[in-house]
Amino acid sequence: MLHLCRFAQPSTLALTIMLGMYGSAWAQQSPAEIAPEPLQNAATQKAPLPLEELRTFAEVLDRIKAAYVEPVDDKTLLENAIKGMLSNLDPHSAYLEPDAFAELQESTSGEFGGLGIEVGIEDGFIKVVSPIDDTPASKAGIEAGDLIVKIDGKPTKGMSMMDAVSMMRGKPGSDISLSLVREGGKPFTVKITRAVIKVKSVKSQLLEPGYGYLRVTQFQINTGEEVGKALASLRKENGKKLNGLVLDLRNNPGGVLQAAVEVSDHFLTDGLIVYTKGRIANSELRFNADAADASEGVPLVVLINGGSASASEIVAGALQDQKRGVVMGTDSFGKGSVQTVLPLNNDRALKLTTALYYTPNGRSIQAQGIEPDIRVTRAKLTREQAAEGIREADLAGHLGNGNGGEDRPTTAPTVGESPRPQDEDYQLGQALNLLKGLNLTRGQ
Repeated sequence: MLHLCRFAQPSTLALTIMLGMYGSAWAQQSPAEIAPEPLQNAATQKAPLPLEELRTFAEVLDRIKAAYVEPVDDKTLLENAIKGMLSNLDPHSAYLEPDAFAELQESTSGEFGGLGIEVGIEDGFIKVVSPIDDTPASKAGIEAGDLIVKIDGKPTKGMSMMDAVSMMRGKPGSDISLSLVREGGKPFTVKITRAVIKVKSVKSQLLEPGYGYLRVTQFQINTGEEVGKALASLRKENGKKLNGLVLDLRNNPGGVLQAAVEVSDHFLTDGLIVYTKGRIANSELRFNADAADASEGVPLVVLINGGSASASEIVAGALQDQKRGVVMGTDSFGKGSVQTVLPLNNDRALKLTTALYYTPNGRSIQAQGIEPDIRVTRAKLTREQAAEGIREADLAGHLGNGNGGEDRPTTAPTVGESPRPQDEDYQLGQALNLLKGLNLTRGQ
């Protein structure tokens, strides 16, 4: 997000708010957004030095240099100490070396190299939190919840997330082998070819006349604008106001804070969208909706699952608290902390957790997630073979309709007819059925 970064003069710290889930296989960290003001007071406030602990640190450093089996230079030791200091705070704080910092600044452009998965750590293993739509990972069949137990044959048990991400990054066109365990089953191996990932953050289509589908795969810089255009396009394609809309945030790992606010604002006309609270005054932000309503008040169902995180949870939580839509699916990921990127003067940076964000009703999502209003788990339906039969209209000499209506004989299925998205996606089908039910109760 190089064009968003307002890097200050050397004497000033720039502030960047992070709302992604974890590290990923295409960038060291997740997308970011610049806050309105730099954290100048954070640069000037200094705590007293813990002299006793510093003496212990210096003694450990000296012992390692003197007694470790191989020589280790001061730079390596100190950088490792910094990494350990950050990584032991929480899963999201990190020390960003030049390459990682550069990738972070570019990650919201929607184009990057890698596999296209968001990853975290669970029980010492690397866990897939969410595959990104239309990427090598999703095409290879990788699913949220898969444990990556080996990368190119190297076990990941105890491996840091940064190291795992570094191994999964690579030149587009190169292959990588991932050994996975799914739902406690036997390990299996998937070979994936790295690629330049071009993520289209917004997709839309009519499920059937009157009912639209809006999928947000990731919150990038222009996602808010793209959602506005998609709503207008659906309305134009339908020829009139929609009867209902499904907003699909499943397996959306998050992204830019401002984009989440803008997407929420397209469906809200007033009230609070999200606010953050932290120890530093500058980290406390509030975002409110304006009066414009790009959605025209269309009945709304929001789909979420365990891969919906951070910015996705902001949108789902705001729409749920404001009673704007029905949230359906399964519990979301529960990433409710805010990270601040503090650039250092040597092309490095700190990514530090500085605040928690809250829904309009004051709910902290951290480690809990958004609970859906209607719980619908993922499922596969197998259609029964339709029994052959005849109807009254098929009989020779049948009487006509008393109101003069047309006959409705048995119709043969259309050969080669493409399945609709809701036919293959149980959760989406249930969302569409709910919208139809809502319209019936409204007398439409």
